[in-house]
Amino acid sequence: MTILITGATGLIGKKMVSLFKKENHVIHYLTTSKSKINQSSNEKGFFWNPSKGEIDLAAFEDVSVIIHLAGASVSKKWTIAYKKEILQSRVQTANLLFKTLQSHPNKVKHFIGTSAVGIYPDDLTAIYNEDDSKIDDSFLGEVTQLWEESTNLFKSLPLLVTTIRIGVVLAKESGALVEMTKPIKYGFGAALASGKQYVSWIHIHDLVAIFKYVIDNNLEGIYNAVSPYPTTNEELTKAIAKTIHKPLFLPNVPKFMLRLLLGEMHKIVTSSQHVSSRKILDSGFQFQFASLSKSLQNLLK
Repeated sequence: MTILITGATGLIGKKMVSLFKKENHVIHYLTTSKSKINQSSNEKGFFWNPSKGEIDLAAFEDVSVIIHLAGASVSKKWTIAYKKEILQSRVQTANLLFKTLQSHPNKVKHFIGTSAVGIYPDDLTAIYNEDDSKIDDSFLGEVTQLWEESTNLFKSLPLLVTTIRIGVVLAKESGALVEMTKPIKYGFGAALASGKQYVSWIHIHDLVAIFKYVIDNNLEGIYNAVSPYPTTNEELTKAIAKTIHKPLFLPNVPKFMLRLLLGEMHKIVTSSQHVSSRKILDSGFQFQFASLSKSLQNLLK
């Protein structure tokens, strides 16, 4: 099978490319950097420039599945200009893929778009599943809503369409776990705000495995990609400290201080989304790292 991946050079993309190559699939990837284009028998890069509507049509040759991961990081300061980039990097790229498939012959049978659990409203008590239609009234809510709307365009084409709502990804290379572990390692670790906000997390191994499972089983619709056991910010902070054998003695970082330090972006770490993975479990998927302690032992030891 030939799989086209956007965002293949990111944290999730690299893991995904590695997994699919082990499964003897051929990987095509789109990049905006010509210096990142490599060509081998099972991995081929192609150039695109979404802002100009440019895309190498050769990228679609023999492709049966598209995984759309591309999108600017939300973990950089949200200036007006950067917020525009966050939105455009998701919507503009999806629109270009859609128009290309719509106007050129292809063999694509399945389009998998990504989203985030930040689409669900900030709430300390609610438990969310894929049928919940309320959307968070924040910038993250706006981003995820437009992101998913761009994926929904593909439903007008004769192919399967799937949206994966990704939780907080735990990985040892980069991302949330690395940033949380740094201050704890040096004795400055502390829970954020009340610490009671839920973190719906997932081990990167299980996240990539969910994408593979969706493809192998032709699943369509929306699926939450989160561990069956969400935790709170305070519990996660304590679990990291315990795993790396470091004490926690500082008081929680107040929300107003996080707002001063991070601006509007503080909502990434202070919002609470308790998200259910029941739908993907009911489809037959099995997590290898459902437990937080097992995941942290695997990633931090």
